Amino acid sequence: MADHVDPLAAVRGPGDPAYDVYLTGTVFLDIVFTGLDHAPIRGTESWARGMGSSPGGIANMATALARLGLRTTLAAAFGTDIYGDYCWESLADSEGVDLTASRRVPGWHSPVTVSMAYEGERTMVTHEHPAPPTATGPPPLSRACVTAFEPGRQDGWVGQAHARGSQVFADVGWDESGRWDIAALPDLPYCHAFLPNATEAQRYTHTDSPEHAVRALADLVPIAVVTKGPQGAVAVDSLTGEYADVPGLAVDALDPTGAGDVFVAAFMTGTLAGWPLADRLAFANLTAGLSVQHFGGSLSAPGWPEIAAWWAWATQPTVAQRTGPQHAQTVRRYRFLDRLIPAEVRDCSRLRALPTIGFRGA
Repeated sequence: MADHVDPLAAVRGPGDPAYDVYLTGTVFLDIVFTGLDHAPIRGTESWARGMGSSPGGIANMATALARLGLRTTLAAAFGTDIYGDYCWESLADSEGVDLTASRRVPGWHSPVTVSMAYEGERTMVTHEHPAPPTATGPPPLSRACVTAFEPGRQDGWVGQAHARGSQVFADVGWDESGRWDIAALPDLPYCHAFLPNATEAQRYTHTDSPEHAVRALADLVPIAVVTKGPQGAVAVDSLTGEYADVPGLAVDALDPTGAGDVFVAAFMTGTLAGWPLADRLAFANLTAGLSVQHFGGSLSAPGWPEIAAWWAWATQPTVAQRTGPQHAQTVRRYRFLDRLIPAEVRDCSRLRALPTIGFRGA
């Protein structure tokens, strides 16, 4: 494929695992309505100027990883309804995600989420039946795996993956109990990199800033990252002794769905490739910034063609003349992209899954 970049080519060797990343979770069919003038109003009918469908849930992360060139394998349940067919085909055929560890479940209704995007925010409605179990044995060998911690929950496969040499990357959700006890994350000791957002990190560490929180988390895990939304991210890599605080890109955000997954996928890519910490954070900020400029979760995850297109735009002399010193600083920060983007990728476009379940094999 002309748009394919293997970011780990320089570190691959004989005897490496077949997969770069393993992940498991629930796949949703996401239906996203866009172009709404306002939030839905009770008792009225709203019209959307745009609509798209795509695999969502854990598929957001799987797609983001695969589009960045990581060999990604997913263990998930898929219904045998048309929604399950569409999600399976989109991931396996269009995105190149390995589904060997996944299975089809007759009679199980695929989970569906309807997302309504307006004013840079979103409102979601979900219908879901409990997902049947997917992983029945130890996870396949992989360089890394990705998970989301929940307070009080321990996933046996995380410890298994760690014991088999996989680097565990994790974020965490909101603590509904309000206790924010770091000891309630039993899989944290297996973690190679922990990537909470600023609010979560400060509550878990009882600190008053992302910078203080990341220092406290660095005492618990080898790599600590705290995301700050549009302000970027701050990180400590205790393995290399690096500290980095990299600002985000100024973009017009349309839909934040999946931006966190894109950030984690990009940071994983740079970490597995051995990039400097500041470059990893900058790359993650860039990909997340590109994703929020489009609607949908997996639909908006950027690949190398989108990254190359942004870099080509950013380095145009006319752009630098219009935007001034701040843009020049951004270009200097991202100069490492020159060595990552092959020439053949810079002018190509990517064929992806059609953003609707309506067109099939015409």
